[in-house]
Amino acid sequence: MTVPLLRIEGVVKRFGGFAALSEVSLGVAAGERLGLIGPNGSGKTTLMSCITGTLRNDSGSIRLRDQEICRLPAHRRSYLGIARTFQIPRPFRSMTLLENLVVPLQYVAQRSGKRMAEAEARAHALLGRVGLASKAQTVSGLLTQVELRKMELARAMAAEPKLLISDEAMAGLSGSEVDEIIDLLLALNEGGVTIIMIEHIMQAVMRFSQRVACLAAGQIICQGTPYEVMQDPYVQRAYLGSTS
Repeated sequence: MTVPLLRIEGVVKRFGGFAALSEVSLGVAAGERLGLIGPNGSGKTTLMSCITGTLRNDSGSIRLRDQEICRLPAHRRSYLGIARTFQIPRPFRSMTLLENLVVPLQYVAQRSGKRMAEAEARAHALLGRVGLASKAQTVSGLLTQVELRKMELARAMAAEPKLLISDEAMAGLSGSEVDEIIDLLLALNEGGVTIIMIEHIMQAVMRFSQRVACLAAGQIICQGTPYEVMQDPYVQRAYLGSTS
């Protein structure tokens, strides 16, 4: 049996007396595109924070390949190949796109023993990969929303991740801009990156995901193909607001 790239078993996270996650179990195969949906407050971001190490789960197991990572700090999990983008990009706004990418690339160079001189060339390549080559010398504070999301993806890819968590990367974008981001995520996946996408835009979820899991009140209530999950009555009540 193939070991999943990511295996979450019985994860619990409490904030005082409130259980944000209750015995969550989920596996993600290498190369998979998983959509994670659920209403606001369902625990999606809390779960991703437990995976990346910005939060510590209270109990349960999180394994990358076959290594337990629950007690590792966030930077050690990054070393192992976990990267994340955020709904609200926070670049160094007075720096150019190129400079914004050189910062994480220098970190990668120190980690892997690569020459620091290669960072700028790698930064140019990453900007080209997300369609921002012509903006390399543009100050990031002047970017549009979709350009900021693309730069956020490039910064995440600078860490050479095996697992990329995309947290509402399409919030506030137009339909055509959503398609641009989906195309980039699909291309990254085709290049070998496993992706978990948290998203409220169901058009994006249906187009991108091979499998979808739905969280509600801190528990996985359904998982399956996008079509199966959208047809599930519990998902319709919890997420889509159906009263039938």
